Amino acid sequence: MAVKNNRNQVKHLKSGGSYSSEELRFLRLDDGTTVVHSADGDIRRPVCAAINVHKEILMAAVCKIDTETLKATFYVRKFTTMNSDIRSMALWLKEYGVQDVCMESTGKYWIPVFNIPEQNSIKPILTHPKYVKQAKGQKTDFRDAVHMASMFRMDLVVSSYIPPADIRDLRELCRYRLKLTYMRTSEKNRFQNSMTISKVRLDSVFSDPFGKSASAIMEYLISTEPDEVSDDEILRLIYRRGNMKASDEDILDSIHGYEFIGVQRDKLQIISLHLSKIEECIGLTDRKLEYYRQKYTGIIRHLTTMVGITPASALYILGEIGTDMSVWRDDASLACRAGLSPANNASAGKKKSTRIGNGGHYLKPLLVQCALAAVKSTKKDPYFRRKYETLKKRRGHKKAIIAIARKMLVAIYHMIRDDADFLPVDHREIIQNTKTTKGLNLKNVIAFLKDQGADDDTIRLVEVQCSGKVPETADACGKASADKEAKEKQSASECADAFQPIQESVNGSPVLISGS
Repeated sequence: MAVKNNRNQVKHLKSGGSYSSEELRFLRLDDGTTVVHSADGDIRRPVCAAINVHKEILMAAVCKIDTETLKATFYVRKFTTMNSDIRSMALWLKEYGVQDVCMESTGKYWIPVFNIPEQNSIKPILTHPKYVKQAKGQKTDFRDAVHMASMFRMDLVVSSYIPPADIRDLRELCRYRLKLTYMRTSEKNRFQNSMTISKVRLDSVFSDPFGKSASAIMEYLISTEPDEVSDDEILRLIYRRGNMKASDEDILDSIHGYEFIGVQRDKLQIISLHLSKIEECIGLTDRKLEYYRQKYTGIIRHLTTMVGITPASALYILGEIGTDMSVWRDDASLACRAGLSPANNASAGKKKSTRIGNGGHYLKPLLVQCALAAVKSTKKDPYFRRKYETLKKRRGHKKAIIAIARKMLVAIYHMIRDDADFLPVDHREIIQNTKTTKGLNLKNVIAFLKDQGADDDTIRLVEVQCSGKVPETADACGKASADKEAKEKQSASECADAFQPIQESVNGSPVLISGS
């Protein structure tokens, strides 16, 4: 069936094709009815399975469709979460010819259930429990498994992105290293609080209270009794550098009068030991990550051509989004998964809150940090700086930073997909500030009216008015009006002449005679 959109363009439904949300907006009948067809029918998987995952039990349901009657038959069986039983479940699924299996992301319990079917040539698909949740009342594990399998056969389950095994390993290491840095920051805060309680003010004279000099002085104070502390020994521990501004007197004044009250000395010793162990774990994690840095060195080199992206942040980004961009529908879907797209929330014709979502708990903060670094670049590459300044005037700092983070993620998507460096199409005009404003002319006005669905009469009237032409129907009226105006001016002129003084000549001399 042919359908017509508001641009007077005819589109035909593609057999077996898929439509974007933008295309579906314009698939309309002449009377304004929107038509959406399911290309492959409602049943997408004639044979599939679903697993309701718990800590100790698994409820698996196999769904098989009769090709003639389209009636579904479910085979439900209970398994335990022991490795041997999970392998038995995988073999049981293969006996029914299952190739796709759906499961909930229940804590960390889904991971072994996901890995074992994957190793047995069964494609597991993970989904959030909110997408397959049943209404309360008659909810059981048996009903949950059947309900999930029924939704899965019609492709109504929203799948989560699960990268390949090597990317999952990279993600585990990157996230664990991030947690270690959080732990290190927490311990440093506790250490500094103890320094404040003990009246040690090294943070007032050193820019980094955990630098080489401050750390050496604190180690000396912790390991030495107060009456044995020597000013000369403290000055000897100071690592002199060219940018050090504190004098020896200021450093000694920040230490004199210190006192370890109660268990503060013991606490500082424990925190120092813990910090050294955390640093050792971070170093070990970095050595493990070196393998992935070498493996994806080409992609990392491309990503680091963008200002604000370092090799470390590029590796973290790869751990979150992977290296295969074909799993994403487009760059907009990737931005949505990262929580950097505005929400689409409208009801009764009113647009409600469009705040960004809560997704991307690891990726979004990382991209925001990269965006903050990118907008500070004023000499190396001020591309994002110029865009940020333009957005900040209208939307404010926070929304501008989120917009820059989204632009960076979109660029990363295309850089990985096309195996190319960072070079946007508007880079030169933004850097050189040569961007020209699009002028308003007749062609642009007509194109805008067509986009808005204006009829042919309206467009023709606008063309006539903007071009300065007078319609043929108005020519006669215009001419008559002009003739009438000329006659009125002539009559007024003759009337005025009748009241003007008349000059006559008497004996050759002019005589002025006023009219009566």
